[in-house]
Amino acid sequence: MHVQEWLETIPAVSIYALVGLVIGLESLGIPLPGEIILVSAALLASQHGEIDPFVLGACASAGAIIGDSIGYAIGRKGGRPLLAWLGAKFPKHFGEAHIGTAERSFEKWGMWAVFFGRFVALLRIFAGPLAGVLRMPYWKFLIANVLGGIVWAGGTTAVIYYVGVVAESWLKRFSWLGLVLAVLIGLTSMLVLKRKAKSVSRDAEAGAGADVETVGAAE
Repeated sequence: MHVQEWLETIPAVSIYALVGLVIGLESLGIPLPGEIILVSAALLASQHGEIDPFVLGACASAGAIIGDSIGYAIGRKGGRPLLAWLGAKFPKHFGEAHIGTAERSFEKWGMWAVFFGRFVALLRIFAGPLAGVLRMPYWKFLIANVLGGIVWAGGTTAVIYYVGVVAESWLKRFSWLGLVLAVLIGLTSMLVLKRKAKSVSRDAEAGAGADVETVGAAE
């Protein structure tokens, strides 16, 4: 059973709670499919009037912000031993290479890494705990966390919801042509921020590589 089909079997209030919980746990540092759950719920909201997209977006934003804040507190208290423990438990997500990439992004971009990290699956898991481990000032983290959570969760909900509404309307008039056009419009809107977020990560790695070459040449 697909995620959306399963969501159709539970009440709206349970969907709000589930979306907020899964996104919150993912933001806290637990590898979960937060984005998949949110997209599926937003599509479901576009087809069923029982689910309010504004409430859904608010719950998703709250889960993202609260989860990241808890992750920050855990990372600040646990320090680097926490990253080592996570690496042993979840090597595919918290391996040394992944941690190194995320850490370079934070060192180069600071609070922007927290904001744009919300749009990249890997950094979405790391953002809170790693910001705490690196001792980022909490006020900077909080600003980036709140803005990133609202833009990502609220924006994703809005885009997917309206794509679903438009697609359903166009599908009745123009069959599959309308559906394809609606999906392309929605995907284009979402990919803009995702590409920017990925460029942040790539630039951070490039900068780290340049630093290593400079040190090698000096030696």
